[in-house]
Amino acid sequence: MLKDNFLAWMKEGNISIPSFLLSHYKRMGLNELELMVLLHIQHYNEKGNSFPTPDQISERMSVDSSQCSSLLRRLIQKGFLQIKEEYREDSILFEMYTLDPMYDKLLQFFLKVQNETSSVQVELETEESLYTVFEKEFGRPLSPFECETLAMWMEDEHHFTMIKAALKEAVISGKLNFRYIDRILFEWKKNGIRTPEQAKTHGQKFRLQNRREKKQDIPQANKTVPFYNWLEQ
Repeated sequence: MLKDNFLAWMKEGNISIPSFLLSHYKRMGLNELELMVLLHIQHYNEKGNSFPTPDQISERMSVDSSQCSSLLRRLIQKGFLQIKEEYREDSILFEMYTLDPMYDKLLQFFLKVQNETSSVQVELETEESLYTVFEKEFGRPLSPFECETLAMWMEDEHHFTMIKAALKEAVISGKLNFRYIDRILFEWKKNGIRTPEQAKTHGQKFRLQNRREKKQDIPQANKTVPFYNWLEQ
């Protein structure tokens, strides 16, 4: 008797559910009732019933037929479910549910999550590389205060390329300190400078202006090439 029951149970079969769907259905815009309707439709399809009625689905759920009809309409409107029309071999037209839209959405959302994960990894690697670049230029490990300042710059909408450009500007000006770099970033943000190219042009412009002013004030024999002092602006 036990063997017969076990065989009968095995013949009922299993339903395969993508684990990604179970872990992300909420983020995809599904609630528990909508998910269960989709799973019941999949199970009916596998059993040979491609167009189960709301009554048939509601018998397996804790909602009535009217609520089930509303769930089905909502799933179609959300693009998780579709009704297709096909002809049988006897040329009779019949309707069927297809879950292809759900799997399309599932694939697209999976790729989106993968891209999000990759972006986070890139940000972590970028953050690590910025610390490395700064320590290389300073020739020493950064202090806790300097690390906190660098993290603050990255949180304050300063792209890592602009932070590196500000570091380069400080090196060129011979003023390698965080206060000077912070002033550079502040001036760039205030003047709407968003790219390293714009920053380079901006710095060259002020250095050229200072050079011309120095020519008038410094004797020819003692003339030096000045740099734009961001802290004096």
